[in-house]
Amino acid sequence: MRFATPLVSARLIRRYMRFLSDVELDDGTVVKAHCPNPGSMMGLKDDGVRVWIEGNSDPKKKLDWGWRLVELPDAFVGIDTGAANRIVAEALAGGIDGLDGYDHVRPEVKYREKSRVDFLLTGGGRRDCYLEVKSVTLSRKAGLAEFPDSVTARGAKHLGDLAAMVGQRHRAVLLFLVQRTDCTRVTLAADLDPTYAAAFKVAQAAGVEIMCFSCAISPDGITMTGRLPFDP
Repeated sequence: MRFATPLVSARLIRRYMRFLSDVELDDGTVVKAHCPNPGSMMGLKDDGVRVWIEGNSDPKKKLDWGWRLVELPDAFVGIDTGAANRIVAEALAGGIDGLDGYDHVRPEVKYREKSRVDFLLTGGGRRDCYLEVKSVTLSRKAGLAEFPDSVTARGAKHLGDLAAMVGQRHRAVLLFLVQRTDCTRVTLAADLDPTYAAAFKVAQAAGVEIMCFSCAISPDGITMTGRLPFDP
């Protein structure tokens, strides 16, 4: 996934009201940027951190800038949770080992009660596959990515929905997309959301499959790369 327009380097002044941030461009100009991440962004929103923002000329958007990346001393982090599905969609089009062989890939399909699955894979003589994608940006220990970074009741509901699909003899997959370049393993942040961790165990026991993937990230774009192990 390439960014639509070249990213611009800046310095974070503050992130507030979840979806807003003030940043200072390299020439000293201060601008307001949309923060496309509803989570806590633990470890990624410290004042003064180097960020990369994307400009836009869409009159329908209230802000002229969107925050896309954090540049840490030894890693890039993609903070746009909405980009995760676009990254995975691109990878699915090229073929993902374990998720290939389907004839059709449909995004945002309604199922269960007031839910939409990120992707529904069908055809090819295989069971329907309900694929849910989660963007992972938290890391509190070197090399270890964690999900979630805050309480997510919605995420726990998704786990129940996936388990229900397995109960109906479909296939269900939870895909953790690690939008950081400094992690080689994935686990749950059970201390941050014990309810999610409990729901995860139930879903996994019911037959929900877990897949984890890394990303190559730069100011040019983000591409899904290799599989990562999940640490129970």
